[in-house]
Amino acid sequence: MKIEHFFQLFSGTSLTYDDLILLPQFVDFSIEEINLSTRLTREIFLNSPIVSSPMDTVTESELAIAIALQGGIGMIHYNMTPEEQRQEALKVKRFKNGFISEPITLPPEASIKEVIKIRQEQGYSTIPITEDGSPRSRLLGMISKYDYSSLTPDYQKNLVKERMVPVNHLPCATFEELCDKDGHFDLRHANEKLLEAHSAALPIIDKDGKLLYLITRSDVDKHQNFPNAALDAANSLLVGAAVETWKSKAEARIEILSNVVDVIIFDTSQGYTQYEIDLIRWTKHHHPHLQVIGGNVVTEEACEALIKAGADAIRVGMGSGSICTTQEVGGIGRGQATAVYACASTCRKHGVPVIADGGISKSSDIVKALALGAETVMLGSLLASTDEAPGRSQIKDGIRLKEYRGMGSSQAMEKGSSVRYGTHQSKIRMPEGVAGLVPSRGSISEWIPCLLQGVKQGFHKLGFAAITDLEGKIQIEKRSEEAKREGQVHHLYEYHLDSQPQLEKTKETSLNPKKYFTIPHS
Repeated sequence: MKIEHFFQLFSGTSLTYDDLILLPQFVDFSIEEINLSTRLTREIFLNSPIVSSPMDTVTESELAIAIALQGGIGMIHYNMTPEEQRQEALKVKRFKNGFISEPITLPPEASIKEVIKIRQEQGYSTIPITEDGSPRSRLLGMISKYDYSSLTPDYQKNLVKERMVPVNHLPCATFEELCDKDGHFDLRHANEKLLEAHSAALPIIDKDGKLLYLITRSDVDKHQNFPNAALDAANSLLVGAAVETWKSKAEARIEILSNVVDVIIFDTSQGYTQYEIDLIRWTKHHHPHLQVIGGNVVTEEACEALIKAGADAIRVGMGSGSICTTQEVGGIGRGQATAVYACASTCRKHGVPVIADGGISKSSDIVKALALGAETVMLGSLLASTDEAPGRSQIKDGIRLKEYRGMGSSQAMEKGSSVRYGTHQSKIRMPEGVAGLVPSRGSISEWIPCLLQGVKQGFHKLGFAAITDLEGKIQIEKRSEEAKREGQVHHLYEYHLDSQPQLEKTKETSLNPKKYFTIPHS
């Protein structure tokens, strides 16, 4: 049945991803030809449809970097001060740059102790030395970890100017030298010059010798290792940041973040409010360069209101996350499959993309979300389980687990997310989320490619080679409970998945993960 006819038939019914099955169609291409590039907002494009959730056990700089290197984007949570959040975003921007526009610099009177501190805390081993210590001052030289030694007595007290390599002994280039015939900066030419110089870094200076940018050898290597990284116009990794919807706090936070992040996402459980509408308008008026994601919403009229206010993308989902209890506490929400289809149908009329947030537990859910009209999916638990997530790790029954909690949990609200649920001024707070543990999945660099491969295999069987090809062409059916059971592993005494043998006790209990008996992999 065509997708539009299906949802007409089930109008008034709240459906989840597991309620649906997509029908295969004719295939005339290979899996290698599938392209998962997509839009995040009206103006931001990604090389994969993965967006990390702005939760305090999911996204800080380390995970945001790892996701962007895989072609997606990370949204840094706001359970921290605005300045701390800005610093997290800066770490992402400075991690992989075609050129570093604001490199860490020091004045010549700085001590080696300060150089060591920067290296230990921020990971930079090569530092430009400028006349007054600022990034736009006249370049005097460079210092690296090879210019000092712990074997030298009192070496940390030495001044940088005593150990730096002076500018006349450095490979340097002017901005004009590295531009193409149209006057645009040519990163490839800059990289070639860096490699030819056999140097760890190439300073780019203006005609007066003032430092403009810095290109490092490690950036060249990272560019080669991650060709699908999601980059901005300056070749820095894309990054977003969450903002609350409490007016005074939100405006102050946006002022601090506006010149660092590519996009802000208003992070609230119920986005169809006058507070958010006013903030979207304020942001687009005062910071028109910023892309703005509105949400969370689940209805067509809510989408219309946020788009009219100026939202560049809509985040869809309410109560469908694995750690969210909004539907249980308040009886409010919508089945995620129905919500995504309804909202995407509305947003498509305005050229605004939808982010499907919640209910994603496996690669098939991503395929279904994209088939229903979303252009990206927001992941929480699937990323909280990775090494790069900030949640604490622990070993339990011989299995490595990671902390994962909803922003509506009492623990997260104590740290500041109560604004998200409108309870920050209440004497009594009823949590709308839980805290728990998820099995560790290892590194993002290994997990996300596997997840995306599953998505590609789904696309291949569907008969579509790109996300943009899906619109209006999907055939869909509703699954019975027996069909769901049949679609899972069944009638086996033992089976192996992800190197962990699992025992299915009975056919009747096979749908409940809590009733699986798992033998830890040795």
